Amino acid sequence: RGGRRRYEGFTTAMMSRAVLLAAVLVPLAEAAFYLPGVAPKSYKTRDQVPLFVNKVTSTKTQLPYAYYDLPFCMPKRPKEASENLGEVLEGDMIKSSLYEIEMKVPDACKILCRKNHNKAEMRLFRSVIDDEYRIDWIVDNLPGAMRNEEYDYVTRGFPVGFVAPPAFEGGHRMHYLYNHVRIILKYHEDFTQFKGARIVGFEIVPFSINHQWDRLEEFDEFTTTLSTCNEMNPAQNDPGNFQSMEEADEVIYTYDVKWVPSDITWAHRWDVYLKGNPDDEIHYFSIVNSLMIVLFLTGVVAMIMLRTLRKDITTYNEMQTLEEAQEESGWKLVHGDVFRAPAFSPMLLSVLAGTGVQVFAMAMSTMTFALLGFLSPANRGGLLTALLLLFVFMGSFAGYYAARLYKLFGGKAWKKNTILTATLFPSVVCVIFFTLDVMLWYQGASTAVPFSTMCALILLWFGISLPLVLVGSYFGFKKEVFEVPVRTNIIPKTIPDQMWYTHPLFAIALGGILPFGAVCIELFFIMSALWLHQIYYVFGFLMIVLFILIATCAEITIVMCYFQLCNEDYQWWWRSFLSSGSAAIYLFLYAVWYFVSKLEITGFVSSAIYFGYMFIIALGFFLLTGAIGFFACFWFVRKIYGAIKVD
Repeated sequence: RGGRRRYEGFTTAMMSRAVLLAAVLVPLAEAAFYLPGVAPKSYKTRDQVPLFVNKVTSTKTQLPYAYYDLPFCMPKRPKEASENLGEVLEGDMIKSSLYEIEMKVPDACKILCRKNHNKAEMRLFRSVIDDEYRIDWIVDNLPGAMRNEEYDYVTRGFPVGFVAPPAFEGGHRMHYLYNHVRIILKYHEDFTQFKGARIVGFEIVPFSINHQWDRLEEFDEFTTTLSTCNEMNPAQNDPGNFQSMEEADEVIYTYDVKWVPSDITWAHRWDVYLKGNPDDEIHYFSIVNSLMIVLFLTGVVAMIMLRTLRKDITTYNEMQTLEEAQEESGWKLVHGDVFRAPAFSPMLLSVLAGTGVQVFAMAMSTMTFALLGFLSPANRGGLLTALLLLFVFMGSFAGYYAARLYKLFGGKAWKKNTILTATLFPSVVCVIFFTLDVMLWYQGASTAVPFSTMCALILLWFGISLPLVLVGSYFGFKKEVFEVPVRTNIIPKTIPDQMWYTHPLFAIALGGILPFGAVCIELFFIMSALWLHQIYYVFGFLMIVLFILIATCAEITIVMCYFQLCNEDYQWWWRSFLSSGSAAIYLFLYAVWYFVSKLEITGFVSSAIYFGYMFIIALGFFLLTGAIGFFACFWFVRKIYGAIKVD
């Protein structure tokens, strides 16, 4: 009793310390929201502030191009910024520009360059304007944005140009180029905290101006004064003087620089980009919707576990006579076959389950890093880099669990099992990725992966992932076989005829509805971030949804498995994986609906990119949900058969 009191006292003290530690760490974590990202940079007055150009993107084509693929003004030798793996895969091509900006020094209608565009260049401009391409610029790691004054939010990038309606030009669609930009830079000063000024906002106001100047004088970028805009005459959009792109013409590119003091601190400068995202209320609704599903399933599982199973186990254990044992029915009847290896490809099932564990470990690790702030929007390309590297580093989990399952199934070809675990899922992804990459190369898109990056990806696969799978597989095969509570009969029992509603296809199709329903609302925002170029950063909500998904997959599979065993059908191995894994089918069908109803993607290559990447996402989701359901069902079956007496 004294030992128990000491234990309880120790536990209470530990819990008190844990609560105190959490109370200290949570505010620190919130204060350090941007700590793992880019360090703040302070500028002195008249310091050079570089403006980098990145790419032009379109939600209609999903084919980003490098900024200098269009005939804009460019330096003789633009300097390339260093990029991480995620930035390269996302198609970022960050390079220096001709724009000259000095800290707190305003400029009015400064000439960038004069270009004589031929018919082919004008045709290219008209094409990208029709496809609604937007330009991505970067200043101090902040993306340029356009502000919507009416709704008080910003959208990243600004259009290349616009198309006037037919009524504007007497029945003709006219294309106009934004050749003048007003660069608005907001800065914050706090002399008690740091010296100089920090940039906390980067907004762009584009104009289309057919610039005029005195033709009697020779044009000079530094001395020529334009009559359409100058220090005394600010730039403005004049419908009678837009820069047309219908015929070959001379275009003069100009820009303003405006500095605006701001009370926004450096740590909150990204808030304006996140403000345009949907309100948190919708995410709360998503979580409440998912929780209702989980509570319903939990009630069903609790009823099965506490009432039905307890009654079954008590009845089975009280059977004394041979006659009573012969009259038994339900799930106990199949105790001699319930752990029989699956009839169809135990090898493939073990490989898929092991890879699912790898995807699960990657997802949990990524979410942890995201919650700690390491994958903030300021860390460009960080999320994709983290996903790739964490998947590679989690290879040992795949090898370990695939080996242990394969050993349970009585498999002997351990080398084949290990190689398949290391190569099956990555090979499918690689084939799809390479096919899409060839299409992107043909289109000249910036997302076409360079040869050096392709070599780096292959090196990650064969140099790190494969050895880790081998290590995990080695320890998995060395480990003792999973202990099962009942012996398997030599002769398999005949499965009785099943009703239509217990057919495997019906059960599998039904099993995926609730796991998909638990994530479908949050999925809408993730899809918008992927294909409509929005920022997704509500990882706290996503973590809760992930836990709800885990609970839903586990519970629905346990319920389906229990009813299957009660019908004396012991072939539950594959069905447990496919029941929850079928949620991926609904995810892909949702992607088809989203493509038809929400996107305006045109062209074969753009559509192939969308469905190719969505298939990869659905495949990863299939492995994740399938593995969760499979291992939950495995735990359930071991528990219930371990609770009964079997001669």
